[in-house]
Amino acid sequence: MKKLLVAAMVGTAFLAAPAQAQDNTGKVQVKLLGTAVLPDGKITDVNVDLVGLPLDTQTEANDNVVPTVAIEYFVTPEISLETICCMTQHDVDAVAGLPGAELVSNAKLIPATLTAKYHLNAGGISPYFGAGVTYFWWVDAKPGAATIPLGVSKTELSDEFGFVLQAGVDVPVGDSGFGITLDAKRYFVDTTARWYAASFTAIETEHKLDPWVLSAGVAYRF
Repeated sequence: MKKLLVAAMVGTAFLAAPAQAQDNTGKVQVKLLGTAVLPDGKITDVNVDLVGLPLDTQTEANDNVVPTVAIEYFVTPEISLETICCMTQHDVDAVAGLPGAELVSNAKLIPATLTAKYHLNAGGISPYFGAGVTYFWWVDAKPGAATIPLGVSKTELSDEFGFVLQAGVDVPVGDSGFGITLDAKRYFVDTTARWYAASFTAIETEHKLDPWVLSAGVAYRF
């Protein structure tokens, strides 16, 4: 499904290409986007288990769609630096062992991200690819409904650094700096989840997040 979404984004960009090329000379581009965040969330290791989780317990984080803003600075006509601003919210549920059990509720994440991008000129449209770094900053997380009867009073997700790969396309509309933009990012980052009962750690698990982040929206370069 995720691969099909990426292919659809790229195909839409070429269908939307204008009949004539645009000479964008501005150094700053601002993008207003709708963004689908599609994380993994599976358990890769269990460090502490004082409650006796089933051996086949596995988890998944839910998808979310949020508005985002991207700000891009062109160092040269081909090379740019981009950062994004957004907050996304997720629950983590068991999909095996305790299927349907909510383990983490309303976890709020700020994915601070900086990427370097290389732009091509394809007859007016501008495909690009890039890579960069990210810092996943969890600003809040609550115990899931299934953990509260176990005495869990607090849940934490660790902030972590990670890497990002990126590809997309900018399609100019007219010659005034406006355009359509499509973007796909793949993040590679983990987190450690801890559930506390009173003052001790009842459960501690390692999770692979590795979300796909797919965006579409409008851009203005000046």
